[in-house]
Amino acid sequence: MGWNMTELTPAQRRAFRAQAHHLHPVVSVAGNGLTPAVLKEIDNALQAHELIKIRVYGEDRSQRDTILNTVCSQLGAASVQHIGKTLVVWREKMQVEVGAHTPSDRPKPAPAKAKSAKALSARRGIASLNGTSAAKKPRWFPAPSKPSPRGSGS
Repeated sequence: MGWNMTELTPAQRRAFRAQAHHLHPVVSVAGNGLTPAVLKEIDNALQAHELIKIRVYGEDRSQRDTILNTVCSQLGAASVQHIGKTLVVWREKMQVEVGAHTPSDRPKPAPAKAKSAKALSARRGIASLNGTSAAKKPRWFPAPSKPSPRGSGS
């Protein structure tokens, strides 16, 4: 992997810090440290969101600094903020290769056909059983005619 690490201007860093304030951590680095699987999850999260928070469990600040530097250098991300056990990193979305298939590219399967009268009636109503269109239901009460004028003397 090993992309070029991105540097942010102080104004960009301030803007990203403001955007990240309301975010929740999407990746956690726990006792096993920064494994290749965790690095891949961080990469996926950066591709999806660009700006992410990472929660690092551990008391040693220098270890968290090392993790932040490793993430930034390995994935080409920029360090936005390191506050407590939370790291904020940013990387611009990369263009997806044209040959790669995304789930939305796959053809959608045709809807399943109903196999029984019960399934047909549950789906489309009784009218679908005999192949005719359903007639309009009669009203239970007759439609109101003109409203009677109020105050007619009796």
